[in-house]
Amino acid sequence: MSIATKTGDQGTTGLMYNRRVSKTSPRVEAYGSVDELNTALGLVRATSTSDFVGGHVLTIQKDLVVLMGELATLEEDLPRYVRGGFSVLTPDYTQKLDGLVAEIESQNVSFKGWATPGASLNSAALDLARTACRRAERRVAFLQESGTINNQQILVYLNRLSDALWLLARWVETALNKGTSPIT
Repeated sequence: MSIATKTGDQGTTGLMYNRRVSKTSPRVEAYGSVDELNTALGLVRATSTSDFVGGHVLTIQKDLVVLMGELATLEEDLPRYVRGGFSVLTPDYTQKLDGLVAEIESQNVSFKGWATPGASLNSAALDLARTACRRAERRVAFLQESGTINNQQILVYLNRLSDALWLLARWVETALNKGTSPIT
């Protein structure tokens, strides 16, 4: 089977269960933004020399695949999706991020004001992923506000993820003794 199905040549794309929507659909914009975030996290993992960062980022990437699958499924198809063995985001996903945030903060890495990204390649990649996460969060917030999606855990997860990515970037800088210069 070829990757080029040509089914999108007229400006539509496929969702789960053979549903078609416009490529300009806010739903497509949302899961596309999450896909961009996942790709940015791939860059984080590829540039990381830390098992701590790489391991946590890989877990997050797997969680984002779950999130994208849920976003690519219409609300009325979600029961079928779950019956088919697919997962949806639950509070457990956010609790993992809360644990990561607590672990980093216990190492005296915390929010101390604005930071200028770029102290290292890996921390800059984390900051790039964080901004991609914020964009995805805005796209998902639109879907929630418009009633397109109902699972509030998606927005909670993305909000917490952006915090975790910010802290991971500061953790990398601290580990390399390349702290950021706070903007005052």
